[in-house]
Formats: sequence, C-alpha cells, structure tokens
Amino acid sequence: MKTNTIVTIGRQYGSGGREIGKRLAEDLGIPYYDKELLSRAAKDSGICEELFENHDEKPTNSFLYSLVMDTYSFGYTSAAFSDMPINQKVFLAQFNAIKAIADEGPCVLVGRCADYALEERDNCLSVFIHADLKTRIRKIAAKYDLTDSKAKDKITKIDKKRASYYNYYSSKKWGDAGSYNMSIDSGLFGIEGTIELIKRAIEEKEKR
Repeated sequence: MKTNTIVTIGRQYGSGGREIGKRLAEDLGIPYYDKELLSRAAKDSGICEELFENHDEKPTNSFLYSLVMDTYSFGYTSAAFSDMPINQKVFLAQFNAIKAIADEGPCVLVGRCADYALEERDNCLSVFIHADLKTRIRKIAAKYDLTDSKAKDKITKIDKKRASYYNYYSSKKWGDAGSYNMSIDSGLFGIEGTIELIKRAIEEKEKR
C-alpha cells in the first residue's frame, strides 16, 4: 500500500501502540520514529541525546536541575533560547525535529505531541490507541515479569506522565477523542485489527 500520509500515534501504556506503529510503518514501507526521534532531535539541535532521554515525555523537571543544566552551552546563538529551562529546550528541539521529519515525507511518529506539532498539515492522520486496564495489566505483567499490582502501578505512573506532558505542551487533552482523528481500542480489535483499521482510515482519507 502506497501512502502520502503521516500517521501520529498517541497511546496508553500497555496498549501496544509502539508495536502497532512499527508494524504499520513496515506494512506501508515508510520510516518509523519513536526513540529514533530523540536521536534525530539531538543531532539537529546539538543538545546531548542523554538530556532528551532524561526528559522524554516529561512536562517539567526540578527547578534546581534546570538551573544547573542551563549554565551549560548547547551551541545555540539565540539569547531567548539560551534563557529557556532545559525541559522547554528539549521540547522545542523535538518539535522542530518532528516538523523536519514530516517535511521529508510520509512516516509514523509515536508520542511526543507529534499530532500537535503537525496539526496544520492536511496529510496527517492522528490516532490514539487505548485498551481496557485488565488487558494492559496482563501484557505488562507478562512482559516485565511483574505481579498484577506492580504492573498496574507502572501503567498508572507512565500514563500519568504521558498525559501531563501532552496536556502541558499542547492545547489539547491526552486521550480525549476530540484531540485525535480516531481512537481505537486495541484490546477489542487486537494488534492486527488495529493496524488494518488505521490502513483503512488512511485509504479513506486519501480518497478525499
């Protein structure tokens, strides 16, 4: 299947969003960006990649850490940029990297407010993947050899972090149906079924 569409994927932890995004990209023969986006943003901005990993989908960090890190030079000449807290520098660098990647052609982008960064583009399809809690607990417990209780705690913590990041930096609400073009329950449709639904949506969108 050939496409000109950029697909952005928001996801609940344990819903299979990463696997869905990767397999979708493979099926479509287009680039896939998840953690790869951090490397690209670091390369384009000159900011140390470790800082992107430390701030990945986190809305804020401690004031002391930001104050200390802001004493370092990241190779930028803009005074306004230099005065920004480190978490905002990282977000801006990712935001710019997302736009640059989108300029290169169709791709799949997972998380990091990609749908918000590209909301003005007509060739972007934003998708949110979710699943019932029992399904996600079962998946995370099996994947990381955790008790159901510890798996639930991990899910709650990571979902809270992702929601805080998205709500902090975008003008929309994480997980809210109105924030995306489509929302799919991967617990109901499965990985394969969810991929097929997205591919069908791409076909319908491109017809218009």
